[in-house]
Amino acid sequence: MNGLVVNPRIQPVLDPDFVPAILWNRAFEEWVEIDPQNRPVVLAVTRPDGTIFRHDIRILPHKGENIPLNLKYVERIIKLLLWMKGGSGIIIGGHPELAKAVSGVYMPEGARSFDCDIVGRRIFLEPMTVTSCSLDVVPEEKIAATPLGGHLGGCRIGFDLGGSDRKCAAVVDGEVVHSEEVEWNPYFVSDPRYHFDGIMDSIRRAASQLPRVDAIGGSAAGVYVDGEPRVGSLFRGVSEENFEREIRPIFKKIRQEMNDVPFEIVNDGEVTALAASLIFDASSILGIAMGTSLAAGYCDGSGQITGQLNELAFVPVDYRDNAPEDEWSGDVGCGVQYFSQQAVARLAPAAGLEHPERIPSAERLADIQRLMERGDARAQQVYETIGVYLGYSVAWYAHWYEIDNLLALGRVTSGAGGEIIIEVAAQVLREEFPDLADRLQMKTPDEKFKRHGQAFAAASLPNV
Repeated sequence: MNGLVVNPRIQPVLDPDFVPAILWNRAFEEWVEIDPQNRPVVLAVTRPDGTIFRHDIRILPHKGENIPLNLKYVERIIKLLLWMKGGSGIIIGGHPELAKAVSGVYMPEGARSFDCDIVGRRIFLEPMTVTSCSLDVVPEEKIAATPLGGHLGGCRIGFDLGGSDRKCAAVVDGEVVHSEEVEWNPYFVSDPRYHFDGIMDSIRRAASQLPRVDAIGGSAAGVYVDGEPRVGSLFRGVSEENFEREIRPIFKKIRQEMNDVPFEIVNDGEVTALAASLIFDASSILGIAMGTSLAAGYCDGSGQITGQLNELAFVPVDYRDNAPEDEWSGDVGCGVQYFSQQAVARLAPAAGLEHPERIPSAERLADIQRLMERGDARAQQVYETIGVYLGYSVAWYAHWYEIDNLLALGRVTSGAGGEIIIEVAAQVLREEFPDLADRLQMKTPDEKFKRHGQAFAAASLPNV
């Protein structure tokens, strides 16, 4: 074996070397299945609260040229589990040698030092660990998270905090009685009081339109655990010291100001999926927002969101060794480089669309959108390429989520280019994954969704 050969039936026109994660994993697992010496390994990711996500696999005999293949297979799945499911402890059962190799990768000085710092120290407030054990002592899966959303009774307030505006809605028994947007600019404000006062202003204005307040729900960019922001772009201007002291407890303070009514705050991607579930009357929804970065959220078969991280920006979708590198994490082949403004900017030169280095990604996207409106074939190739990425990646996500509906949104999906992305993704599914194509519905937001979908859905988070 000199390496896995993966041949997608549909290749991205501007990126023919793309190696879809779903096809690489499928090829590897086919090799494993026919090798009589294959062996079982158990992977698990754990959280401080006792939550355990477990995944049972089999690998090739760990010798010779199989060693890098096994390590790649295991390490990429662990990376996926850390960011899709979420946890700070890694358990590898049944293979001490693999565990040792992985521990060298997921350590402060290792290749995945970014993941150690963000997922371990920042999100779950403890160092990341890698533990080796025998197969028989790997704990069973244990998911204690309480599903959220879909509660519409009573007088509720929902808010959505963006980088340029705050949306807030007052909802009475599922009907929006007040909705507004207020401009703000939180990204580079260092004073935590600015954030507290701004959020309270929106909540109080909504409360003035209600006879009482029974519950409050909110959404914002970032990672939220136990009602606390652990990593959040909204607060990037706040020092780490002030973040720990003032921002982590900010929503608990807001709840106290509002007489301790039931209060929930979650990632904005999660609320996007929940909004789609409520407005489209659907379930098993994966929402993917292609904007400055990649945001995602998942709504299960019961129409509720769970406690998974769903940070798909950091989940690998391309398994070639020289895949595009994320400048923030330093890893290659991760979703942010395939489904965002960064993806458009990266692909533009391959299509013959050059922009000066000083031009930000948002402006490059706007230029390509204008060209697309004029029927420019080069711009079309950019969107066709992203469509191929999406088709194969959705199939990979469907390996981990129960998905009947996909909601694609965000600035990258606006206009005619967005239609091409969906059309090409659907073509990939029909040709490579017909069973998935038969059941999956791809949706885009309507005007009702855009107007107050996020805030409306956020209001439904707490159970009264």
